[in-house]
Amino acid sequence: MKLPNKQHHSSENGDGSDLPPPFRNPFVHELRFTPLEKIRAEQATDGTQTAELGTDMQGQTGRDRESQIGVMTVTVFPVRLFFAVLLMLLAWPFAFAAALGRSELAVETETWWRRICDIALRGIMRAMWFCGGFHWVTVKGEPAPPSQAPILTLAPHSSYFDAIPVTMTMASIVMKTESKNIPVWGTLIKFIRPVFVSRSDQDSRKKTVEEIKRRAHAGGEWPQIMIFPEGTCTNRSCLITFKPGAFIPAVPVQPVVLRYPNKMDTITWTWQGPGAFEILWLTLCQFHNPIEIEYLPLYTPSEEEKNNPALFANNVRSIMAKALELPITDLSFDDCQLSLAKGPMRVPSNSSLLQFNRLARRLGCLTGLRAGTTDTVLEQQASKARKLWGYRLGLGDFAHYLDLPVTDMLTELHSLFNQHGDGQIDIREYVIALSVACQPSKAMDTLRLAFGMYEAKEDRAIVEKDLASILRTALGVAEVDVTELFSAIDTLDAGKITHDDFCRFVEQHPDFAQEYLLSSRTTPSTPHTAPLVNGFSVDHYDMEEQTCSLPGQKRKED
Repeated sequence: MKLPNKQHHSSENGDGSDLPPPFRNPFVHELRFTPLEKIRAEQATDGTQTAELGTDMQGQTGRDRESQIGVMTVTVFPVRLFFAVLLMLLAWPFAFAAALGRSELAVETETWWRRICDIALRGIMRAMWFCGGFHWVTVKGEPAPPSQAPILTLAPHSSYFDAIPVTMTMASIVMKTESKNIPVWGTLIKFIRPVFVSRSDQDSRKKTVEEIKRRAHAGGEWPQIMIFPEGTCTNRSCLITFKPGAFIPAVPVQPVVLRYPNKMDTITWTWQGPGAFEILWLTLCQFHNPIEIEYLPLYTPSEEEKNNPALFANNVRSIMAKALELPITDLSFDDCQLSLAKGPMRVPSNSSLLQFNRLARRLGCLTGLRAGTTDTVLEQQASKARKLWGYRLGLGDFAHYLDLPVTDMLTELHSLFNQHGDGQIDIREYVIALSVACQPSKAMDTLRLAFGMYEAKEDRAIVEKDLASILRTALGVAEVDVTELFSAIDTLDAGKITHDDFCRFVEQHPDFAQEYLLSSRTTPSTPHTAPLVNGFSVDHYDMEEQTCSLPGQKRKED
C-alpha cells in the first residue's frame, strides 16, 4: 500500500483544510532508550558514543543526557516527588472545606472563606508544579471571562501535565464519575465542579451534553468548562479530529493551545510508548520543563456552525492548527485501535492503514462490518474478490464494486492500492486492508482470508510474490522483502507454501514480522521534512523502533 503523490485532502466538511503529509502516527511516542538501556549506558566503560535521546539534542551527546538523568534520579527526583506529594496533601483540606455543602445543580454565592480556599489552592497547585520543574509558565493572549466564553477548547492533548492550565484557572472539566472516589485526588477534582460522566449509564453521553449546554447558557454564572476536544492523548505531531461535545451548545468558545518546547520530550503520554511513571520520572529529572499556554481570540460561531457542530469543531481546529503550525488529519480516537493491536502482525506506526481506516470509515465501508457481522461480510467480500482473480480494477470499476459514486475521497482510497501507478488495483488487497481495519487484533483470521483469495485451486498454495502482496497490504507499507521469510517457511524448497505451512511457522515464530520483515528496515535518523512513500515521516525515529510493540498499553480516553 502507498499514498498517492497528490492527495485530495478533504476535511470533515469538504473545505479542503487538511494539510498535506508528512505526519507521524499521532498515537505513538518513542523515547530513544528504554529504562534498561539507560542503566546499561551508565554501566558502559568502553567510551563508545551512544545515540541521542532527544529529537534535537544539538551539541549534546546521548551519554551527557544519560548522565544527567542518572544524577538527577538519585538526587533531585526523590526530593521533587516528595514535595509534590506533600503539596497535594496540603491542598486537600482546603478543597474539602470549599466543597462542603455545595450543590451539583446551582452555584452558591461566593463567601469570603471559599474565596480564601480558592486562592490557597491556586498557590499550592502552582508550587506543586514548580517542584516538578515547571518553574515558570508562559501565558500568551488574554483569557476571556466566563460570560463571554463559557467553554475553553484546549489542544493538543498529550499528557496528564495538561492539568497545569486547569489548576491555574480552576476551570471545570469533564471527568468520569469514578474519579471523585479516589482518595485526595477525588476531593481536589470535586472542588473545580467537573461534569461527571458515568460509563455504566447508557444515557451518560446525552446527559453530559445536556449538562454542558445548561452551564454554557447560564450567562457566566458557572465556571468555564475546559474541554480537550481531541478526546485522547496524541504526540502533538498534528491535530486529530475534534469531538463535537464542546461545540454542540453553539456558544462562543475560546481556543487555547499548549506547547512544551523542551529539548527531550518526556511530557508526551500516548497510547503506545513510555508508561505514566516513566514519564513522571523522566520529567522530574529535567532541570526545567517549559510550557506555553496561548489564549487565541474568542471564536463566535455563525448560524451555519451553530446548526452543524462538526463544521464548528473543524473550523476551530483549523485556527488552532494554524497557531501551532501543525497539520490536521481526520484520524480519530477509533484509529488508535490499529496501533494498539497485539499479535504477530502488529501494524507499524508508519503504516498507511491509518489513512485507509480514515477513508473507509468516512465512505461508510466499515459501517456494516462494525455492526456485528464482520466475519460474514468479510467472507462475502473475499469470495467476490477471488472471482475477480486476474482482473485489475480502475477507479470506475472500483466505484461499481463498492456501489459508491466516484468522489475525491474514493479516488484517494483507490490510489492507496495503485501499487504500480497504472491506475489499476488488485481488489484482494482492498479486502485484506478492510479485514485488518475491522479486526486489528485478529491477524491470523486476516491471513487465512488472504490465503483463500490468493491460493491456487489445485494445491491451495501461494508463491513468494503472493506472500509479499499479502504481507505488504496487511502491514500497510509500500514494500516488503519476504525472500528470507519465504525460504524459512518453504523447508522443502518447493517454491510455494500453504496456509498450514504458514501457521506452523507462526507458532514457532510468533514475532515473525519483526524478525523477518521489519528488522531490516532500520534507517538513519531522518528529519520530519522527509516523507516516506506512504505519507508518514520517520521523524527522527529508526524504522526498527517504530514497530507497534506494547511496552505500556494503557487507556487514555477523556
